[in-house]
Amino acid sequence: MDPESASSTRDSKLKLYKTTLCLAYQSFGVVYGDLSISPIYVYKSTFSGRLRLHENNDEILGVLSLVFWTLTLIPLCKYIIFVLGADDNGEGGTFALYSLLCRHAKVGLLSTFHASDDNASFYNSGPSLKETRINSTLKEFFEKHWISQIVLLLVVLLGTGMVIGDGVLTPSMSVLSAVNGVKVKIPSLHENYTVFIACVILMGLFALQHYGTHRVGFLFAPILIAWLLSISGVGIYNIIHWNPRIVSALSPYYAYNFFKETGKDGWKSLGGIVLCITGAEAMFADLGHFSQLSIRLAFTLFVYPCLILAYMGEASYLSQHKEDLQSSFYKAIPEVIFWPVFIIATLATVVGSQAVISATFSIISQCRALSCFPRVRIVHTSNQIHGQIYIPEVNWILMLLCLSVVIGFRDTDMIGTAYGLAVIIVMLITSCLMFLVIVMVWKRTILAAIAFVIIFGSIEFLYFSACIAKVHKGGWVPLVLSLIVLFVMCIWHYGTFKKRSFELQNKVCLDTLLALGPNLGINRVRGICLVYSNVVSGVPPMFAHFVTNFPTFHEVLIFVTIQSLTVPKVPVEEQVLVSRVGSPEFHLFRCIVRYGYRDVRKETYAFENHVLNSVAEFLKGSSDGCVEPSSQLVDAVIRQPENGAAASGPSRRKVRFSGVGFNKEVEELEAAREAGLAYMMGNTCVLANEASSYLKKFVINIVYGFLRRNSRRPATSLGVPHTSLIEVGMVYRV
Repeated sequence: MDPESASSTRDSKLKLYKTTLCLAYQSFGVVYGDLSISPIYVYKSTFSGRLRLHENNDEILGVLSLVFWTLTLIPLCKYIIFVLGADDNGEGGTFALYSLLCRHAKVGLLSTFHASDDNASFYNSGPSLKETRINSTLKEFFEKHWISQIVLLLVVLLGTGMVIGDGVLTPSMSVLSAVNGVKVKIPSLHENYTVFIACVILMGLFALQHYGTHRVGFLFAPILIAWLLSISGVGIYNIIHWNPRIVSALSPYYAYNFFKETGKDGWKSLGGIVLCITGAEAMFADLGHFSQLSIRLAFTLFVYPCLILAYMGEASYLSQHKEDLQSSFYKAIPEVIFWPVFIIATLATVVGSQAVISATFSIISQCRALSCFPRVRIVHTSNQIHGQIYIPEVNWILMLLCLSVVIGFRDTDMIGTAYGLAVIIVMLITSCLMFLVIVMVWKRTILAAIAFVIIFGSIEFLYFSACIAKVHKGGWVPLVLSLIVLFVMCIWHYGTFKKRSFELQNKVCLDTLLALGPNLGINRVRGICLVYSNVVSGVPPMFAHFVTNFPTFHEVLIFVTIQSLTVPKVPVEEQVLVSRVGSPEFHLFRCIVRYGYRDVRKETYAFENHVLNSVAEFLKGSSDGCVEPSSQLVDAVIRQPENGAAASGPSRRKVRFSGVGFNKEVEELEAAREAGLAYMMGNTCVLANEASSYLKKFVINIVYGFLRRNSRRPATSLGVPHTSLIEVGMVYRV
């Protein structure tokens, strides 16, 4: 091997190791906080009901056995081994699974797939696997039955709503539980003071979010590492000091014996035991912030052993101090280190809240990109990791909801019931989607998918049955929150779909518009105009409305359509599709810009340069060849060269015109750019038809209208300067 190439390989491997270790370190402060603070409230919540009547060693050992096997089977086996492998080009979460299914079968209602995407590299998800009979059957079922696609989308949106509900309940539960620990040393402290302290901590946490995941991760990681070392150290001390034989509880026999001895009371207590896996979903949802290897290393080698030792130590203490069941975590801490551990615990609960807050930002960003959530401001806080974002509006709404839950409930047992239900529903939805991924994406046998669901889904359903039985004791909170979020997302998606359908149905043929030119007396003015619309062929109704009322437009007209695809990222060289509209003398072009749901949208100046450079490259490549009919739209993928070199890649079609000197057209484009650049957008009012039902009028005119008025305007979202903006008012009757 060449010494230089060997040295380069070593350097690249060393860089990979450093990056992985750095990401693993940051993940402690973002991903594992929620999962790591569970020991504070698991035993307290488990023994808060009728299980208090069974305060024998067998019950304590049974709870420990259930905690151990639940942690082993769900976070370690299900998520670390299987679910993380179902990433969508490095992205995780409910929408990542849905995106995979959309690309491998026609099951999606959110994708904006077009014929021009057929050979796009971002739709090629690796080597083609052999089709199986069950794979083909499932695909045909979803493709033939439109209702099945709607149900699948609703399930995905429900899971999204539950994740957002977690963003409210996690900070409330964790911070209030930690602050309540001070009552162990100050029993006379009034409840109002603990609630006030918890509210102050929560406000501080949400105020820190604008610094971004990168800075927060580095700030919080040392706190969580200190926390895990503290609880594992205390656990080892308690095991040795109080009951070394507690190790025997790791046997599944004690879990079986627990249900045998406690019966229905034991089943009801599962609503508390399930809290030991809260935060496991964040490992998958936050995958876009980090990497599979970094998350797997951090959990397997550090987080998991520390948690097992902490739970074993607390159970060991409880076996000798059954009277302390309601405050066992803090009572199990040796007196000499109580206050340092209490301070670290309070800080760790803040870290725990960060995991779900980051996941909430990520999933709302995905929903917004796929037109399932109102337009909100998304701030990218890192230049290196594109998934690290901050959403101001969502951040402050989450803060207000958290404060409302803390002030309204004050009781960690009721919050814990709500919390557990939200967590387990998300996990059940993930298991259902994984069944489809195993069969339709990985193309494994139906037996493998059934085995996955039986092993993991049955455990989760058992916990779900225990949590749903406590809906009246706080479990209604995540259900109400998720249903509100689901309602908003469905209404926004439905209204946006109707708006785009109207534009497609009322688009104007270019030949018709040009034929009216002499009658209207259309004039052309110097400069370039970018006309934004959702129409990918023909002339958008907004522009036709403008021309018929004000028959003047710029000498170079570029119809720009921005598409969001159900893929995480679109390569820069494949983002832009350029085509000529009509004859060359009209100087009309169409530019389709495609983004994935994780792509960073360019700022205005960079975006307009990207579009104009793409048009110029298109003109340089269209100097010879055959002439296409004026009314036919032919897409051409324009690949941007990097560092001045010609880009290489898959073959691509280009529109070629005979007798066109590219130097002249490019010079005309440059001259028009110097004359000025304007932006044209529709300022539409979407209303239901007069003949529509009262329900549709309520949904479109009132709810959707309210959401549109209170979300960011399209021009603001795209960063279009007001001084160059032309807005065309028009009423859409859908």
